[in-house]
Amino acid sequence: MSQTTAPIRVLLVDDHAMLRAGFRTILDTQPDITVVGEAATGTEAVAQASALRPDVITMDVQMPDMDGVEATRRIVADPQVGAAIAIVTTFDRDDYLYQALDAGASGFLLKNAGAEDLIAAVRALAAGDGMLAPEVTRRVLARFTTASTTASTTASTPTSTPTPSRVDATVLADPLTEREAEVLVLLADARSNAEIAGALFIGEATVKTHVSRILQKLGARDRVQAVVLAHRMGLT
Repeated sequence: MSQTTAPIRVLLVDDHAMLRAGFRTILDTQPDITVVGEAATGTEAVAQASALRPDVITMDVQMPDMDGVEATRRIVADPQVGAAIAIVTTFDRDDYLYQALDAGASGFLLKNAGAEDLIAAVRALAAGDGMLAPEVTRRVLARFTTASTTASTTASTPTSTPTPSRVDATVLADPLTEREAEVLVLLADARSNAEIAGALFIGEATVKTHVSRILQKLGARDRVQAVVLAHRMGLT
């Protein structure tokens, strides 16, 4: 007997009706995704998240009455919701990105992203993978790397070919294994599970197991937070 998987439930939050309409048009064409609601303000977003219990929320930052960062913080704090939140940004305010990470955002999407990027982001967040646009990843990680290094450190962006030696896994009370350290470095380079599997010559199921253990040891909600925590702790 075949099993039917419930569609991914999405809440769209943006004060521009045209953008919400565009996102809805793109997402509703997918058989595994359904838009269950829309909100134009942060206050509406918090109320809709509580009422609709979506799987994924696309969250604008600058909105009337409550911005997306505060709305994200309140939604994440509600244990009854459990939605993964992607911040949708024009990418002109780095401080919003860092604040949103602290608030609990699981991903970032640029407003000029293509339809395929939007669909992929929703699916990734629903699967618990988290999602950072490559441009955002470089700047976010550069920020945290710069903040945690001494004045003599010159590296401010992740390299295209990371090496496991950049991780000091013994800092943790429950240290990462050598393989988990390798996976963490690749996570910090915004690699997907498939890309990590290819780089380390292991199966995707094995990658998922390693990621789960990394999240547990770091006490992270998702892989995005794991990367930020790793940088703050000097692990990458």
